[in-house]
Formats: sequence, C-alpha cells, structure tokens
Amino acid sequence: MPWYVVVRTKPQHEIKTAQFLEKAGIEVFCPVITEVRQWSDRKRKVTVPLFKSYIFVKIQEKDRNAIFNAPGVLGFLKWLQKPAIAKDDEIEAIRSWLNNDRLGDFQVNQLKEGDEVEIKSGKMTNKKAIVKEVGNKKLKLILNELGWTLTANIQDLV
Repeated sequence: MPWYVVVRTKPQHEIKTAQFLEKAGIEVFCPVITEVRQWSDRKRKVTVPLFKSYIFVKIQEKDRNAIFNAPGVLGFLKWLQKPAIAKDDEIEAIRSWLNNDRLGDFQVNQLKEGDEVEIKSGKMTNKKAIVKEVGNKKLKLILNELGWTLTANIQDLV
C-alpha cells in the first residue's frame, strides 16, 4: 500500500485528525516536533506538526474515500492531477531525522548560504543538500531531490 502525501487538513487539525484516523484503523504518520513558545509571562514547550496542514496516510486506492469521514480533512495533495504518493524510504527518512539522526560531520562555522553539503550518516546518507540559512541556533538545508527544506538545531550537529 502506498503512503499518500498527504491529506490536507484544516489549520491546527493535523494531530486531532491523525488520532481520529488511527482509531478508525488507518495507518497514519503525522510527524511532530517540540518547539519552545514564548508568551509575555512564560515559556512553554508545545508539540506542533512538522508539515502544517498535512498528514500522511497508508491506504489502498479503493479506500481513499474513507479518509473524508475524519474531521478536518480537506482532501489529498495532488501531483499531475493524481494524489501524491511518498516512498517508504522517504517516510523512514523523516522518521529517522525526527529521531535525531546526525546530518553529517562538518563545522557549522565554515558553512555559508549556498554551500552544498553531503549527508554522511543516517537514513539520508549520500543525499546532497544546499545550505539555505545559517543561524545562531538553527541550520536550514534544502534537499532538492526530495523537495524538502530541513531545519536542524546546530547543537545537535556539532
């Protein structure tokens, strides 16, 4: 069965929709990250979806309409007028990245915007990426082959 990329959801419904679909017996992947949010009086860690308004579902073509029973579902992402599909290794690469795979052995202070890097370990081994941004705490990489932009915490890389 293919992973359909992605069921579009209403904003801020990704996690609830994924939970509803899981209870209905559908295999769902809603990648989430933890962010620290600042309010005027406090800081708090919150869990947010990695991809806003999108979740992945693994279903057969004939069962696609069952997805629309879940609250918050707007439709499937289309590619060339067909529902977009993700490969299993792409889903595993996202899972691996979320589980803190190292992106490679390099010095962050040597990187600058536009540099090309090669990922040396983990599920994304030998993938090439272009540095989009180098900040004090985060590094943004563009993986053209997969059509992704990754944001990595620098302290996890060095």
